[in-house]
Amino acid sequence: MKLSMTRDQLLKPLQQVAGVVEKRQTLQVLSNVLMVVDQQGLSLTGTDLEVELVARQALDAPSSSGQVTVPCRKLLDICRALPGNAQVELSLDAQRLLLRSGKSRYTLSTLPANDFPNLEDTLAGSFSLSLSQRALKRLIDKTAFAMAQQDVRYYLNGMLFEVSEGRVRVVATDGHRLALCDADVSVSVPERIQVIVPRKGVQELSRLLSDDEAEVTLTLGSNHLRVTVGNVTFTSKLIDGRFPDYERVLPKGGDRVLVAAREELKSSLQRAAILCNEKFRGVRLQLADNELKILATNPDQEEAEEELQVDYSGQALEIGFNVGYLLDVLNALTGANIRATLGDTNSSALVRDHADDQADALYVVMPMRL
Repeated sequence: MKLSMTRDQLLKPLQQVAGVVEKRQTLQVLSNVLMVVDQQGLSLTGTDLEVELVARQALDAPSSSGQVTVPCRKLLDICRALPGNAQVELSLDAQRLLLRSGKSRYTLSTLPANDFPNLEDTLAGSFSLSLSQRALKRLIDKTAFAMAQQDVRYYLNGMLFEVSEGRVRVVATDGHRLALCDADVSVSVPERIQVIVPRKGVQELSRLLSDDEAEVTLTLGSNHLRVTVGNVTFTSKLIDGRFPDYERVLPKGGDRVLVAAREELKSSLQRAAILCNEKFRGVRLQLADNELKILATNPDQEEAEEELQVDYSGQALEIGFNVGYLLDVLNALTGANIRATLGDTNSSALVRDHADDQADALYVVMPMRL
């Protein structure tokens, strides 16, 4: 194996796959990146057995084919430290990777390519669709905060991807709040397809996507999800479980509607949160004619009270919420005003952008007893 390329040509694909590679692994080969040189150029693969990333780079200079695995972090750190316009030569020398650049010379240990695990090449029972990077990134960014972390209900430690006629929907919930976002796509499916992508897969995919209109291919298999973004192929195992029936959680028939300026409400909640109980993070909302009071107390008998003008003409209501959950929703929304539909003291709140009648992003927050 022998190849020559610029430092930037090697650094970019290395950075793309490095996020998946863990520093401390039970299997040493999982700390390595698989390098394959063939007629198509160089491909770099990183995996943690749950998520796999393959980045490809075309080669301008002549090369000789071969494959090997090398320590990912060390190779990445060396590339970062080299000058930006440096030329890098890589070759195999008696089971060592030799890296030359100008007057610099590095020798790295290797492990055989045959030891490197690979996720399935073919996705059984797969279904593919295309959408823009911006649309897919928006779906993830609008909902990822509501995923559970290390919940015993393992199917909540991920995100539901649902494909139905003309639509892709993603849903995340930790049992206390729920986030849902839709995107229109030109797709025809005989019946609804649902898969659960694990938390790490969602985070790595979000990091990979950029905010542009370039098209990505999303492939859903029975055990894996694969996304092709330009010269990078992302593959994630799926969580084998049944996601809760989220449609039953969406509140129906709430008769109290609150419309408030998003930034003003966010600022008031952030200030009130300073004095709320650090363990339970609860704030009390008191609603009356066009007025909202936000109250917070803590075990030290300290109190916060915020008052703001809102659009509300329903019956008076007092209800408690986790302030962190409310702030997460307000950060995910982008409109100038938000609309919250409320029932009684024990009913969940349905929150969305006020101007968004189509409601492609919905949020449900369960109340707290204070």
